[in-house]
Amino acid sequence: MSPAHDQPGQLGAESSRNVFVRFQKGFERHFNRFRERYGTLLEQAIARRNAFVIILLTIAVCSCSLFFFLGRDYFPEIRSGIMTMHMRAPLGTRIEVAGRIATLVSHSIEELLAGQVENIVSNCGLPVGPHNLAFIPTPTIGSQDCDLTILLKDEKSPVWDYRRILRKGLRERYPGTVFTFQPSDLTAKILNFGAPAPIDVQINGPDMYPNYEYARKLVGKFREIPGAADVVIQQTMRTPTLTVDGNRTFGLGVNRSLKEMADNLLMTTAGSQQVDQNYWLDPSTGMSYLINIYTPQSQINSVNSLKTIPVESSSDSSNDQGVQLLGNLAEISAVGTPGVITHGNIMPLFNIYVSAEGRDLGGVLADVEKVAKSMEDEKPRTAELEIHGQASLMHDAYFELIFGLIFAVVLVYLLIVINFQSWLDPFIIITALPGALAGIAWALFLTHTRLSEPALTGAIMTMGTATANSILVVSYARERLQEHGDALLAAVEAGVTRFRPVLMTALAMIFGMVPMAIGYSQNAPLGRAVIGGLLVATFFTLFFVPCVYAMIYNRRAARQEGLTYNG
Repeated sequence: MSPAHDQPGQLGAESSRNVFVRFQKGFERHFNRFRERYGTLLEQAIARRNAFVIILLTIAVCSCSLFFFLGRDYFPEIRSGIMTMHMRAPLGTRIEVAGRIATLVSHSIEELLAGQVENIVSNCGLPVGPHNLAFIPTPTIGSQDCDLTILLKDEKSPVWDYRRILRKGLRERYPGTVFTFQPSDLTAKILNFGAPAPIDVQINGPDMYPNYEYARKLVGKFREIPGAADVVIQQTMRTPTLTVDGNRTFGLGVNRSLKEMADNLLMTTAGSQQVDQNYWLDPSTGMSYLINIYTPQSQINSVNSLKTIPVESSSDSSNDQGVQLLGNLAEISAVGTPGVITHGNIMPLFNIYVSAEGRDLGGVLADVEKVAKSMEDEKPRTAELEIHGQASLMHDAYFELIFGLIFAVVLVYLLIVINFQSWLDPFIIITALPGALAGIAWALFLTHTRLSEPALTGAIMTMGTATANSILVVSYARERLQEHGDALLAAVEAGVTRFRPVLMTALAMIFGMVPMAIGYSQNAPLGRAVIGGLLVATFFTLFFVPCVYAMIYNRRAARQEGLTYNG
């Protein structure tokens, strides 16, 4: 070619000084080379299409077995800057003693977490009114209970590692005190329906004490389950209590009734407001104040001090016999009584709370159900055992999502059948879906992400995008086949021509999901599932689907030629 012919092209190239134009031309040049390499690889794959399809399909089916090793959660736990811990001191501990223990525990938490704690707020004892207790997910039942809210300096702290440190350290420092952890994020609280743990084993029946003993046996078995943590019985049956049994015969002999014994005991220990409420009106302000008269607590510090409580008679009688002491008229004994009584369907109910730590919730739930079934013979005849909480809802959610996934694939298939007026082409289109499932399985497995509801939602999204990309390839291959009748050439042309739109659609969603996948939100499994599924599904769309198309239509063409020749 002469210089005269070269000069216009050189002038045109030099005249383009726009950076974006040069970038666009460079990108097009490299992309065309990349597409040419893809076309060469696709021709080689189609030349060995039978072996290629069998190998890829085998790999995809085997990869789907990874789902059985992922573990199952309802929603994944995320990093957080708050931890919620419950402390139960020995039963019967006074609230001021529980408060001092909570202060010591707060100092120990700061030492164990080594500068990771910003602040700790403790709340001991029962709330003022039942309204607060009804709307706060706490296992508090008495003065020995304290709720500790731990505020961490890092808002994205690995709270599961901190829980493991605190469980070990606090158990060694405070024997006899039980420490359990409750969910701190709002999603887990909602899914637990107010319960402090995701697994709530309920034993309901009229016989309290046999049911409680059965619950204790279950707790012992549950604590042996790998990954089971914070296994406790919510209700207590051994709260230290002093029972005062009045002797009616002695009381009548000295003109003292059981009511008078109880009134004097209540007035001494709890104050006069428990027996007879009196108010004093301040004339200067018009405000009324409740008057409560009681014996100082420092003077009621032993059983002997209770026995010396005077019991006065409310009636005048010649049989008064002077001042009478409570110890002469009643017998005081220490017994264990229920700290709280929960009812379900009118009958007493016991809750066994089980949390999962270091293991998937589905695995722990399966072992809990297995233990409960193995101890069915020891269960009292009048008792019923049911498992509630977040874990029980997980089965329904998984069934609904998996059913929705299958229904979506079937619905898309039927819609494509109507659009293509063929049963075969839609089948070829959905052959990319095993690759999408394999990609999802590998993405979750390599990132140590458990199967969850967001991950299944991402699988549904992946199926839609993978199907749309396969439709682009098959529809164009169908057009080319009708034009020249060569199935192998049509498959190659469809892959090369639709290479750009398929990559654009897949990469747009993949790059859009990257921030979600690398983040710490509960939707991270969704992003990882979509990225892994689309990476493998795109490869299947560009290689596997054209090979299947070529294999099926080439055999059909050969069969038709044979029939024509025989005819």
